Amino acid sequence: MKMTPVVIIFGALLIFWMAFFISVLWPMHTMDRGPSDIWRQPTQTELAGREIYMANGCTYCHSQYIRPQDWGIGAVRVAQPGDYFNQQPHLLGSERTGPDLSQEGGLHPDDWHVAHFNNPRFTRPNSIMPQFGFLSKEELKSLTAYEQSLGGKMADYRVQRQQEWKKKAVEAYNRGIDANIRWIHQNVPKVWRDMPNPYPPTQASLARGRDIYVDYCVNCHGDVGDGGGDAADYLNPPPLNFNTLKRDLPENRYLGGIFYYQIMNGITGTAMPYFKKELESAKIWDVSNWVAVSYVGRVDYQYQTDKIPAAYEGPPPDPSEVVPGSPQAGEEQ
Repeated sequence: MKMTPVVIIFGALLIFWMAFFISVLWPMHTMDRGPSDIWRQPTQTELAGREIYMANGCTYCHSQYIRPQDWGIGAVRVAQPGDYFNQQPHLLGSERTGPDLSQEGGLHPDDWHVAHFNNPRFTRPNSIMPQFGFLSKEELKSLTAYEQSLGGKMADYRVQRQQEWKKKAVEAYNRGIDANIRWIHQNVPKVWRDMPNPYPPTQASLARGRDIYVDYCVNCHGDVGDGGGDAADYLNPPPLNFNTLKRDLPENRYLGGIFYYQIMNGITGTAMPYFKKELESAKIWDVSNWVAVSYVGRVDYQYQTDKIPAAYEGPPPDPSEVVPGSPQAGEEQ
């Protein structure tokens, strides 16, 4: 075939329309454009928050979709076309500089979001997200409502659960320090309340625990563990003052399993988030040791000689390696 101008133009148009069909028309034809089982009509407040989300470029750093290959980021649901029913324009995003937000609703209570928007370092000390404290209270309320709607009916369930437990958490806090600590402890399953810490508070463990505390905890719980971090003014109930934990130590010991459980799963209804997606087991025990030794003054480490030891574990630590003030290996608890 001779390459005449007509052939070139015709061929270019043919390639264009083939690409358009494959990338646009065919996906539109195969897409289920009805609402999914979790979709619901957004409220006017949520729609206003969506406009603020778009106007401030949040979609540049946050995506709102989970693909089947994305389970590794802790997803609870693969995104479906119907999840985005009637959304114009879509806000799927293409970057995950920050976490994916497709199921963000209900992972935190409203006051956590307000603190986070005012200054992300208040809740995430290492965050690179810009501050949005310039937004008015009404705008922050709308933006929070939008964030809490992400996930549709699944998010609504989590938000309702946050609200129910927040009432109980505030009531417990208002009853005083001792009542609050008892309430927090009694809501941890018994198997965790009775679980001793299997890792000794050595200098290495405490060094790691200190770094984890600075990276994740300091802006809520404060430099000295008194709950007076930068986020405290926004949160109700305020962050836990670790120094008060020594007021409720059954058998005069710190319950390491309680702290482990709360770091792993968070405390629903409060601003305490879960860290099970970010911190592996050893790091949770390390930061538990740091808090127990530095602020509580007691850690319930026990070396169990009659159990099969972990494959990655050294010999029982020399007493000189264990931080003074904590139980030694084999000490009566």
